[in-house]
Amino acid sequence: MRWTSIILLAFVVAGSTAISQTKSPASAHMSFELNSPVFASGAAIPREYTCQGSDESPELKWGQPPQGTVAFAVVMHDPDAPVGDWVHWVAWDIPSNSHGLPARVSRDGQFADGTRQGRNSSGKIGYNGPCPPPGKTHRYFFLVYAVDKKLDLPVGATRTELDSALKGHILAEAEYMGTYRR
Repeated sequence: MRWTSIILLAFVVAGSTAISQTKSPASAHMSFELNSPVFASGAAIPREYTCQGSDESPELKWGQPPQGTVAFAVVMHDPDAPVGDWVHWVAWDIPSNSHGLPARVSRDGQFADGTRQGRNSSGKIGYNGPCPPPGKTHRYFFLVYAVDKKLDLPVGATRTELDSALKGHILAEAEYMGTYRR
């Protein structure tokens, strides 16, 4: 009985060590938060930032990233799309001195500061606003990642390619969610 208890304790300790090493980077740096001055977290995204408006990106702001941040990456996606997760926006190599993105980010593939954009699920470069089928409300998640290196992906890379490049390089992440219904 005593040996069983010791072995069980060893598994519990080993398991808790493994769990503590796989904690989300966001929990390690609580001041790194994402928000938007144009809609509250969990609230409806204003029509002007959707396909029923000008279909331009909303302003995003994030907090102080952890030390060692070299660049940021941004993703916007809709997990409620009828065809599965729909990617609305991917951008990376956003300079580390940025504290957000302005409204109406150009759909150019690359900017003078090194920021690059990829293809959304519509096959276009840049932001593609909410445009769900009529009916239920969809959730749109904006994610920002503080990254420890420039990713140097080519313009037009997909979210899958971005996710692959991010592996092992995310120092912190933050999420902000808005909704939209037609």
